[in-house]
Amino acid sequence: MTITHPGAYFERVGPARFHPTPHAGGAWGDAEIHFSPLGGLIVHAIEQYVAEHHGDGLQLSRISFDILGFLAAEECEISVETIRPGRTIRLIEATAVIAGRVAVRARAWYLAAFDTASVAGGSDDRLPSPDGLPSVPLTSVWPGGYVASVDVRAAGPAHPGRGKVWLSSETALVAGDDVGALASWLMLIDTANGVAVRRPPQEWMFPNVDLTIHLHRQPEGRWVGMDTTVTFGPTGQGVTATVLHDLSGPVGYAQQSLTLRPLP
Repeated sequence: MTITHPGAYFERVGPARFHPTPHAGGAWGDAEIHFSPLGGLIVHAIEQYVAEHHGDGLQLSRISFDILGFLAAEECEISVETIRPGRTIRLIEATAVIAGRVAVRARAWYLAAFDTASVAGGSDDRLPSPDGLPSVPLTSVWPGGYVASVDVRAAGPAHPGRGKVWLSSETALVAGDDVGALASWLMLIDTANGVAVRRPPQEWMFPNVDLTIHLHRQPEGRWVGMDTTVTFGPTGQGVTATVLHDLSGPVGYAQQSLTLRPLP
């Protein structure tokens, strides 16, 4: 397929079908896409479905993605359905099919909004503002079109398995679509596994097989802050754990399960 829009991660080619552009290119191989923009695309599809079929004021509380295999740089089709309907609590499921097989399953809990400002508290410390912070060239560690598209700024000293950064992207999620602010924000979260590497990816593979995001506040703005810790265990397992921030402070948490193995 000929790519006609160089400023987006995906092009819409049907009501529920999308084709990735080179900007969605993966970090582990040229023939795959990075999960980060695909995760954002799934959220976009869920939001469009919710607006059409429910259209109320429930807000996203948690979304979990199970990555079921290789994410080929080919056309993707996304289907969405309601698993648990309700006026104050609702569960939505989305499935992404790539190259004729299910590649990702996602489930999103939506909860009703109430005024709880008087009891709000317990969140982590804020990150320093990204304004004036130095850029971090992730392309020195990772290849791929997606990594090259992201503006990364160091929010603290970096150590193996530990990092604090801000991320943003000027690349649109879907060419020509009116993409909501939440999908555009969440499309950056899977980058967490690459911002605090414990071992060089040229020597070790540690792809994540899932991503779970919990929110205690709805994020605002275009900047995503990450306070990330990567832990490797002794038997081939690992976890990337991240406190998520916007410019006003912490908004929630993300975790990724890693499969760890040395490269040949």
